[in-house]
Amino acid sequence: MTDRVLVLNCGSSSVKYRLYDGEEVRDKGKIERVGEPGGGPPDHASAVREIIDRLDLDGLAAVGHRVVHGGRRFSEPTLIDDPVLAAIEDLVPLAPLHNPVNLAGIRVAREVLPDTPQVAVFDTAFHHTLPEPAATYAIDRDTAERYGVRRYGFHGTSHSYVSRRTAELLDRPYPELNTVTLHLGNGASACAVQGGRSVATSMGLSPLEGLVMGTRSGDLDPTVIFHLRREAGMGVDEIDDLLNHRSGLLGLAGANDMREVLAHRDAGDPAAALAFDVYCRRITEYVGAYYALLGRVDAVTFTAGVGEHAAPVRAAALAGLDRLGIAVEPASNDGTGDRVISPDGAEVTVCVIRTDEEREIARETRDVLGSRG
Repeated sequence: MTDRVLVLNCGSSSVKYRLYDGEEVRDKGKIERVGEPGGGPPDHASAVREIIDRLDLDGLAAVGHRVVHGGRRFSEPTLIDDPVLAAIEDLVPLAPLHNPVNLAGIRVAREVLPDTPQVAVFDTAFHHTLPEPAATYAIDRDTAERYGVRRYGFHGTSHSYVSRRTAELLDRPYPELNTVTLHLGNGASACAVQGGRSVATSMGLSPLEGLVMGTRSGDLDPTVIFHLRREAGMGVDEIDDLLNHRSGLLGLAGANDMREVLAHRDAGDPAAALAFDVYCRRITEYVGAYYALLGRVDAVTFTAGVGEHAAPVRAAALAGLDRLGIAVEPASNDGTGDRVISPDGAEVTVCVIRTDEEREIARETRDVLGSRG
């Protein structure tokens, strides 16, 4: 068997792909504006077909697919067959924007490459180790059980990769390391990783809960929803759109890109300054809470677009945590690449690591093939 793996990552309006030969990337790319008027391919199936047609897939061992929601059933990467495909489809109500496009990519790949094993790698799987007190919402338990209401968590492939890479960077055994990982992109989440196991994470039933994001509100009082329904006459779909697509940085500052927010703040825009402060304060709150849950934190690691590139966010989010042994060294914070940005001798090491979800999907896909013997 060869070690060639194709990774397909179907997002809401894009498809990213990478072709690995062992650890080497042989080809990669991204098709954007899928399904948009005047944009790219008309749908995700067409985009995936276009990718497969353009690649040299001779000797391909497997295709690894990112699937956003695996519910309670899928706790690890899984070889795809018809029952697995049906189960992923059953989970569409929990991820209506993502699971359908993930399914589209899987179906085309199975059709075009019928003799190639296909593996589903779930964003939620890494969080199946959450203890029940962390995964359970305090609502009527029969209702919760009937409708699958619990904390699932997301960005699992990123948190898995980054926490493992943190151990490598620090030359520490992964099973012995306690890390708070901060995936800060347009979507954002925090995770407490204890010895390689997720024990707390900020996203919940959906990717809406937790940190402030590009267009999502993150945590808020549920009564806000009832208030808007009763007082503003807003419908459920309108409120859903507000909280997912018109909130976060966009709602506060008029821009969902942190680079724009920082530019407006530096130009004296008070709305951008407030948005920045709200964003960073929420991160600070989660870092402190996860420190308390873990009892001992060895590292805090920033990743994803904002986490990797926005030095002011890293500095502000960890400011005032010196009593916990957490601090940022300015010169290192302004650097580039995977690195330590805390002062020498700091009790808690602060890192910046470039996430690589596609590489993690390829690794987990190979693990599934290896387990088949």
